[in-house]
Amino acid sequence: MNDGALVLFSGGQDSATCLAWALARYERVETLAFDYGQRHAVELEVRPQLLAAMRGLDPEWARRLGDDHLLDLSVLGGVSDTALTRDAEIVMQDNGLPNTFVPGRNLLFLTLAAALAYRRGIGVLVGGMCETDYSGYPDCRNDTLQALQSALQLGMGTGVTIATPLMWLDKAATWQLAQELGGAPLVELIRTGTHTCYLGERGTLHDWGHGCGKCPACELRAKGYADYLQHA
Repeated sequence: MNDGALVLFSGGQDSATCLAWALARYERVETLAFDYGQRHAVELEVRPQLLAAMRGLDPEWARRLGDDHLLDLSVLGGVSDTALTRDAEIVMQDNGLPNTFVPGRNLLFLTLAAALAYRRGIGVLVGGMCETDYSGYPDCRNDTLQALQSALQLGMGTGVTIATPLMWLDKAATWQLAQELGGAPLVELIRTGTHTCYLGERGTLHDWGHGCGKCPACELRAKGYADYLQHA
């Protein structure tokens, strides 16, 4: 077992599953989130309760789960013109990417995470990026993250690695992974406690969780949950 991991923990389904994955594998786990002016900033509001609830699921997880960090990355929102950083309709763009794509987001996230990990003496960065069931974001691709890992290792003179446990999983398999890691209590916590909706709607609790039920993130989460229940 490696000593430590820093999990990019936004407060969503994927990052919560990744946090459980890290807690099952690493002796020391810290968490990191970014405030970049996201339209769905409610995800940042649910994080403290989620972290407290994760500690309550398993005494060993409570022992391993360490400091939480929140970094101001408002400059990213300032230079972006996307449906995640502006009140805009979600549409496909001429370049074939949805306008929910925030250019450079994951590259900046992981670079700053590596800098923080360097200071904290942590060698593994854990992120929920996935190219099996995703929205076409080029910074979620495995080859992008492998290239970034090489750049970080060269530029920082360390052996920092990027772990992406969801890279080859669809959303149904992500729900199944949560079941394997923490059983029904973890699945229920992710269902009711996390936030994924791009529009930041938190009012309605559907069978798959909170959200508008219409944005791409909600549709993907709902379909994954239905598929997971069908094969459970």
